[in-house]
Amino acid sequence: MTRPVTALFRDDFYLSTAEGVVTAIHDDGGIELDRTCFYATSGGQPGDTGFFERADGSRITLGQTTHGENKDIIIHRPLEGEPAPLLGEKLVLHIDWPRRYRLMRMHTACHLLSVVCPFPITGAAVGEEESRVDFDMSETIDRDDVTARLMRLVEENHPVYVQWITDEELAANPGIVKSKNVRPPMGLGRVSLVCIGENSAIDSQPCGGTHVSETQEVGAIHISKIEKKGKENRRFRIRFGAPGSAA
Repeated sequence: MTRPVTALFRDDFYLSTAEGVVTAIHDDGGIELDRTCFYATSGGQPGDTGFFERADGSRITLGQTTHGENKDIIIHRPLEGEPAPLLGEKLVLHIDWPRRYRLMRMHTACHLLSVVCPFPITGAAVGEEESRVDFDMSETIDRDDVTARLMRLVEENHPVYVQWITDEELAANPGIVKSKNVRPPMGLGRVSLVCIGENSAIDSQPCGGTHVSETQEVGAIHISKIEKKGKENRRFRIRFGAPGSAA
């Protein structure tokens, strides 16, 4: 029987290690814990990978973490051939921090892009090497200009932080939702607003992903390509590094 998990990453994006107790093991090998620092795939951001450390020092290596039938259920998925833990077993959780941190930087960069391009978002995917954001727009826009404006926001080093509002408060303020096709992470009783700038001066939008604490941490980024995906849809591809450089 599944039970709601304490999702530690929702309150601390930088928590890379924690302890948890096994509460369920699925027929396909998926593992549930009473608490976890592993982010589950959602909102275009991939779930965390890493490993569980057992009391004897052995490891259970994990692929991407996913949600179950709702956001209260987080399933850690061992790679094929990995040992299974026991119900009630206490484990030490270790996320793949370099990968997570790269995704945090990328996800924050996507938010900055939505500031530079203030159009409804029709789709997005956060990746370790490249991310994409699709906008409902028909305007012609210069790729180098977008990159310059993004880097200005990065270098100004604005704070990035989370504020919590209730589901009811979000429903009463639908204008803060930038995504045109994806609903914000509701159903838990509270919704996280990712805010950029003092008093949200740069941006504020509902998002359940993980982000860095200041824009300078994003580092060098650039728009590698802008693609036309229909009469009123443009796909922006973001990569790390300066234009023309490797990530």
